[in-house]
Amino acid sequence: MMTRNKLYGLLGVACFLGFVYLLLSTYYFQQSDTTLCWFKNVTGYNCPSCGTTRAVLLLFKGNLLQSVQFNPLGSIVFLIMVLAPIWIAVDLLTQQNTLFQKYKQTEVFLRKPLVASFFILLILLLWYWNLTKNL
Repeated sequence: MMTRNKLYGLLGVACFLGFVYLLLSTYYFQQSDTTLCWFKNVTGYNCPSCGTTRAVLLLFKGNLLQSVQFNPLGSIVFLIMVLAPIWIAVDLLTQQNTLFQKYKQTEVFLRKPLVASFFILLILLLWYWNLTKNL
């Protein structure tokens, strides 16, 4: 069961590591054809989220259009990376749990069969798009 502290800890660590990776990618890592995607490494096919890391990196550099072309999920990930630490900090400073409450509400909403089916369809369409782009 997800608790407030677990959620805030996981989001905080994930965002921190994400920003460290973005900074290292921007200033130290060279572009290469290797991928961190285990699905692509095993099957040879793109997964639904292939290109998300590159999309976030492009957004980090200010290239919105290229980012969305790589993978629209990158915009969502980038927003979470920017907003989650701020929201966590505000909750901790004000001793509230608004982010955790919103997380629980969102989880209940996403568990509705019609909503879940819609998002599964969107992910399948994104996967098809990724396969046709051959990232």
